Amino acid sequence: MRSGGEIDVEQAKLRFDHADLAFEVLPATQRLEGVATLGFTAKARLTVLAIDLDRNLPVSAIAIDDRTLKRSAWTNPEGRLTITLPRTIAAGGKLVATIRYGGTPHIAVRAPWDDGVVWSTTPDGRLWFATTAEGYGCDLFWPCLDFPSGEPASVDLHITVPKGLKAPSNGKLIGVDTLPDGRTTWHWRARQPNTYGIALNVGPYEELSGTYRSRYGNSIPMHYWYLPGEERQARALFAEFAPTLDFFERMIGPYPFGDEKLGVVETPHKGMEHQTINAYGNDYAKAPEGFDWLFHHEFSHEYFGNQLTAANWDDYWLHEGYASYMQPLYGRWREGEARYATMLDDHRGKISNAQPIVSGRVRTEEEVYETKLGGPGTDIYYKGSWILHTLRGLIGDAAFYEVTRRAVYGQAVPTPGSFRPRFGSTMAYEALVKSVTGKDYGWFFDTYLRKAALPELIKTRSGGMLTLRWTAPDGLAFPMPVEVQVDGRIERLAMTGGRGMLRVADGAHVVIDPLARVLRRSTAVEEYQAWQAAQAAKNGAAK
Repeated sequence: MRSGGEIDVEQAKLRFDHADLAFEVLPATQRLEGVATLGFTAKARLTVLAIDLDRNLPVSAIAIDDRTLKRSAWTNPEGRLTITLPRTIAAGGKLVATIRYGGTPHIAVRAPWDDGVVWSTTPDGRLWFATTAEGYGCDLFWPCLDFPSGEPASVDLHITVPKGLKAPSNGKLIGVDTLPDGRTTWHWRARQPNTYGIALNVGPYEELSGTYRSRYGNSIPMHYWYLPGEERQARALFAEFAPTLDFFERMIGPYPFGDEKLGVVETPHKGMEHQTINAYGNDYAKAPEGFDWLFHHEFSHEYFGNQLTAANWDDYWLHEGYASYMQPLYGRWREGEARYATMLDDHRGKISNAQPIVSGRVRTEEEVYETKLGGPGTDIYYKGSWILHTLRGLIGDAAFYEVTRRAVYGQAVPTPGSFRPRFGSTMAYEALVKSVTGKDYGWFFDTYLRKAALPELIKTRSGGMLTLRWTAPDGLAFPMPVEVQVDGRIERLAMTGGRGMLRVADGAHVVIDPLARVLRRSTAVEEYQAWQAAQAAKNGAAK
């Protein structure tokens, strides 16, 4: 169940070149059989090979460079498959490990919040199967390097399923083979997928497809696999694909996987950002903003999660904060400022400020998502969204979007084919902000990311003078400019040294930060959240 954290010494010696993964899904026994052929380059001298693989899937055979090993050559203590190599591999040397395994994979109790496989059935009683592995890791169903930077450079997938079923997965469809007994094997090829982004999906799917003509001159295949009997709802969701692509390409840049596809598959769990085959299980829910939040959020991760991947779970606010913030930005793009403000206000009420978003150390997924372990939990979503909103207001649109493009693509003017998926960090993001703006905003990130409590703006008004003063956690400097509306006229105070003054006539009506550009402490929100908690406890006790 551990994903990420400090990288194993032996695994740090590996460059993951290629994974060829063959699966067979066996619903009658709820088993998964697999053969993984994994290619590595040694970055340092190797005598053992350490691979993550869940113990629910015992290994039956291993070969290194086509040499079959004796059973005594490997052990799998606590899901770390350790293989004694038949020869020492020098730095720069290559090896291929073929691992045959199979068993009853871990079943997700409450997917996708709990990870594993989901064995389900469609309304007409046919198999509906899916995997989800973000939290507990890729090793739940294939032998992998279970940390964010353990991405293989390329992956081939071969998924064998019962007769009459389909198996949409990552990347490009290379072909489908039909076996004599009616089973089919689906062949897919993907480049540099996120470790938890590889996904198996099996069901009696129907398919919608089309082509998006990109503003960058390339054509992007679009596919949606859905359950029979849902064509009307499926077409309505599919109609959102092209406008969403257009928004992202206009605001951020080229769709990162345009040479593969924009793929979505209906799943028996809520959803997940599986690279080019995003899981969708939102039941075609309607929302006042007029678009499907779950489709939009998971699609955002193609940019913020799959193209830009945080090398350390400690930096996952870059994934979830951006993916959350893109939704009000899309609302603004579609309908204007009122929709943007409404959606951001919804995020504001969900910020807990219990723990800092960033700890400055290497963390596991659970250490980030589990508040009981000291993690920020959902603050990486909602507080992350508001941090980006505040940053955009501080540095301006031009700088904000340039920072974003450089973070995502590693360049300011990306074009299709000119970039590859990359890894990022909070420190690298801060450096980008400094490089693009020419200013050091360390005070901004220190307060919002490395402290739990929000800065508070203290207001005093006396003798025709309005005085504003920031107080930040642990006395940190916080010179955040603030807009003040006086009788309908807005002025911007520089707040040099964290203080600002403005002459205000007696009786004038004053509104601080009238457009809500700055994330700051709100006693009203805190009191509302406390009331909500009390009501929930009261209702729970009544039951």
